[in-house]
Order: sequence, then structure tokens, then C-alpha cells
Amino acid sequence: MATEENLRTFGQLICRIIAGKTMTREESCEAYRKIILNEQPELQQGAFLAAHIARKPTTEELSGVWDALDKYDTEKFRADIKNNACDIVGTGSDAMKTVNASSPAALIASACDVPIAKKGAKKVTGVSGASEIFEILGVNLSSPMSKTKQSLEKYNICYMPGEAFLKSGWARLIQYMRFTSAFNIVGPLTMPCENTTCMVIGAYAPQVCDQLVAILKEIGLNRAVAPYGMVNGVDVTMGIDEFSPCGPTRVVELKNNKIQTYTVQPEDFGIKTHDAFDVASFNKAYDNAVAIKQVLSGKYASPLADLFCMNAAAALYVSGTSTSYKDGMERAREALSSGKALMQLNHLVEQQA
Repeated sequence: MATEENLRTFGQLICRIIAGKTMTREESCEAYRKIILNEQPELQQGAFLAAHIARKPTTEELSGVWDALDKYDTEKFRADIKNNACDIVGTGSDAMKTVNASSPAALIASACDVPIAKKGAKKVTGVSGASEIFEILGVNLSSPMSKTKQSLEKYNICYMPGEAFLKSGWARLIQYMRFTSAFNIVGPLTMPCENTTCMVIGAYAPQVCDQLVAILKEIGLNRAVAPYGMVNGVDVTMGIDEFSPCGPTRVVELKNNKIQTYTVQPEDFGIKTHDAFDVASFNKAYDNAVAIKQVLSGKYASPLADLFCMNAAAALYVSGTSTSYKDGMERAREALSSGKALMQLNHLVEQQA
């Protein structure tokens, strides 16, 4: 139980955040440590999280959040694999909701011989998060991390729900939170699999992509791409946290310790531009999962297949398996149409039973 002095000190910090004051990386780490370890009442935790995201966290503060998650909350493992692992994940909270892309993209990319150590969580603002999708498709979300490690070693694919590796704080909070916080931004950057050296990390806003890549550079990740997808004819603020088949995608790329920003079009992947309606989320998680299973099972020539393969292609590109997005797209299409991606889902369900 927090003492009166600790309550007042944390309350004063909340007031400073509301007034627009910023924290150092160390101060941010300490504040989020208290939340992760549940050292403040839930009322104060919620007030702090809401105030901080409303004021917009700085990159230095987000680095402190990452420090706290990594040090106080993340269970880790190292797999016995010959190649380094890649992660495909998004922040969620984007304005334009699509059928979940990173989950099937992870299966497709892993079918191209890229080890994929995918993280995920339950929905925060959308219809379904990766956890709802994989659970509906038959993956046991309560599977121990030992089985997760074995799945990656044996089949090049594993799924790690936040509840499995974030033991103290974030897993507790996401059970009840239905608003965006700094954890939504930094949570996808956690690395429970120590083999992870590259990442596709989509974000709900362009400036968040910039911050995510800046943090990844700070913590020493080798390569990353952070897409913010847009839809032709729609306000640019109404985007998606993944590569878009419906318009341009702004990409922030980390390579050789340097950051560059550029824009890609669906044509750069060798596909035509689709309507947003064709990749839009359904109203229920079950329907999204069914749509994903249909693509994996034979609906290869469809807008959803293009959405999934685009994001798989990004993983192939950032891992160095493909030299370009278009080359990655061709490999992803082959993995999908050959049935290898569906086989990866079956392996995942079997291994993480």
C-alpha cells in the first residue's frame, strides 16, 4: 500500500503532466515502474496514463516506458534457431479498422523460412486483436513459454500474447483498459524472444512511427520498418497501422543505424489499389478470423490476400530475405498459394496446444 507521501508525490506528477511538463527517461521509467508493479491505486494509475497520452509522450519518455517494461515486466527466452527472428506487430488504435493483418502476415512470412516471433494482445479499441484471432483459430493463449520456444525452433513461428510474457503490469491493465496509453505504443516494442533483431511495427499515427523507430534505434535493434497506411480519397489522419493496399503508405525505416522516411504505393508491391471496403474489419472477431482462414485456405486472389501478403513482404524485406517489397510480395504470394501458410497455422495450433 502506498504511503500518503507516495500518493501525494505521484499525484503531483499527474498534475505536472496535465500542465504540459515532460519527464526525463529515468523519471518516466520510475513512474511506469510504479504502475507496472501496482504501487499506486488504480485511480491514480488511470489518471496518469490518460494524462500522459493526452499530453503526447516524448521519445525520451517512451524510451523510459520501454526500460520499465523490459526490466520489470518482460519474461524472456532465447530459441535455438540458425537465423535471427523477426516480429510483425501493430499498435492498434488506428482510425480505419481492417481485418487483422499482422497475424496472417506472420504465418505467411514464416512459411518463407523467416523465423517469426510474433507478439500480440487483445483488442483495445477495435473489433479484434491478434489474441482474439489466434484463439478463434485454435491457438491456446495459455500455452507456456516453453512451448512457444519449441514452436519457433521447430516451425519458425510462435505467438506470444501479452499475458504470457508481461507478468506484472501491462497484462493486468489490458484486461480492463479500453483507451490508448503509452503502453499501446511501447508494448509492441517489447522483445520476449531475445533472437529478435528486426521488426515490422505499424502505428496509428505518422509521428508515432517516428517515435517507435527512434526508440528502436536507441535500444540497438538492427532493422525495422514502421508503416502508416492511408486510403485514397480519405483524410490522411484516418489511417491504418500497417501497409495499405488502398493508397500510399508512409514508411519510417531503420537500417545500418540510420533512419529514412519514404512513401510506397500498392504498385510497388506489384498489385492494384483496392477499396477500403474490401479490407474493412467485420463487426465481430469471429468473422474476421473466418475471413483470414478463408484466405489461407484458398481465397488467394482477393484484396485481403493482398493486404496480408503486403505485410508479410515487409517482414521478408526487413529481415533481408528479399531485396525489395515487390520481391517479398512474390514470395509471400507463393507461400500463400502453395498452402504453406495454412500449414504454418496448423503447426502453431498443434505446438501451442
